[in-house]
Amino acid sequence: MRIFCASVATETNTFSPLKTDMTDFEESFYAAPGEHPETPTLCSAVFPVCRRRARAENWTLIEGTATWAEPGGLINAATWEYLRNEILEQVQAALPLDGIILGLHGAMVAQTCDDCEGDLLSRIREVAGPDVVIGATLDPHSHLTRRRLEAADILIAFKEFPHTDFVDCAESCVDLTLRAARGEIKPRLSAFDCRMIEVMPTNAEPMRGFVDQIKAHEGRGSVLSVSIIHGFMAADVPDIGAHIMVITDDHPELGAYLARDLGMQLFDFRGRTKPQLLSAGEALEQAQNAPGGPVVIADIWDNPGGGVPGDSTILTKLALDRQMTSLAVGSIWDPMAVRICMSAGEGARLFLRFGGKTSATAGAPIDAEVEIFKLVRNAEQSFGQSRVPLGDAAAIRVDGIEVVLNSVRSQAFSPDLFSNLGIDPSARKILIVKSTNHFRGAFEALASDILYVSIEGLYPSNPLTNGYRKLTRPVWPIVENPHAELESA
Repeated sequence: MRIFCASVATETNTFSPLKTDMTDFEESFYAAPGEHPETPTLCSAVFPVCRRRARAENWTLIEGTATWAEPGGLINAATWEYLRNEILEQVQAALPLDGIILGLHGAMVAQTCDDCEGDLLSRIREVAGPDVVIGATLDPHSHLTRRRLEAADILIAFKEFPHTDFVDCAESCVDLTLRAARGEIKPRLSAFDCRMIEVMPTNAEPMRGFVDQIKAHEGRGSVLSVSIIHGFMAADVPDIGAHIMVITDDHPELGAYLARDLGMQLFDFRGRTKPQLLSAGEALEQAQNAPGGPVVIADIWDNPGGGVPGDSTILTKLALDRQMTSLAVGSIWDPMAVRICMSAGEGARLFLRFGGKTSATAGAPIDAEVEIFKLVRNAEQSFGQSRVPLGDAAAIRVDGIEVVLNSVRSQAFSPDLFSNLGIDPSARKILIVKSTNHFRGAFEALASDILYVSIEGLYPSNPLTNGYRKLTRPVWPIVENPHAELESA
């Protein structure tokens, strides 16, 4: 057999003041054919999985490009067309093929294309022909479009949020694609539109039990895979919202029935899946009065993983005003401040302006005398088996508070975001992280408590006021009962 593998991924916040170009992909992760490392990235885990299977089963793997950009704003047209055409040319050169396996995200939006993944998949289908099996992994914070369902044979999304199962997802996708290419199964995709926009962490009920339920369906009878598409509320695209996908072995009627049944169960969870959200003042007071530590405070809407800059100073400034100590912040994106710190060197004390540079809603820059106590070139943090770049980074101390400044945007994934910059996270009473939920898997064992803060800023966090212009179908909470027309049919 001959199998082609490639990956192109990012998550696009169409409301973000940032824009995304080729530099963003190169800074985050770009591997030319044959250069993907043995460790996986979030969306390119199909590469190491394909390599292991190819060695064990003696089939031919042709590797294409693998690239990922930290979530941001709209991708400029030239960048998208370059990345798309690069992979299309690689597919053409690799023919004849039995299968194509892609690591995608599912929420890429370019200036000229609302559905980048659908565009790529449909064009690959045109090049490869109708008989080549096409499988792809997706992030659940994506958009499910008819174009994707028609072009692909297999689509599988990570089940967990935080996405601790991204390698498991890749293994499932590769396995089903190989089985289909050998003629052992005939995958049929079915999907149901839940018509709902919601935040759905899977580490707590009711989502924890729901994920366990869909896992139990897999391998039962002709059901091969079940996926939840949570949707990504920070994108103004027609297909925004939650969906259920089911893959069966040539039983599309069963797939459609199960997708609808599970989809309506998911819809019943609306309004009950988000964690309790506190104000900045409430969270700091609760953390300060906690009997133990560290208490982790998640600044969920200033999360670079949602496509915003991650340079808000609101929570940090409030902690400084309250003269709090034993508190560390990870991280504030400020390439200019990092550059100044690098020039000054470790041990220097200087007046520094940091944070608050990209918008009027993220707080004012902080001006303070700081001590630079750690500098790291090309810093990293871990996320499961993968390494996430932070770029050049500096750890500064200001009035008893420690702040990690980074030059490549990234949300907080692991406590080594702090320890790699000379801060012992276990010795701090309070840790402030910029992440919605991906931090939780690694921080949970360390934390005495985890608090979620809601601070209005650049992230469009309320579907009722986000002002979607391209949404053409009813969805909750904008419409109280978006399934009314289906119930009356």
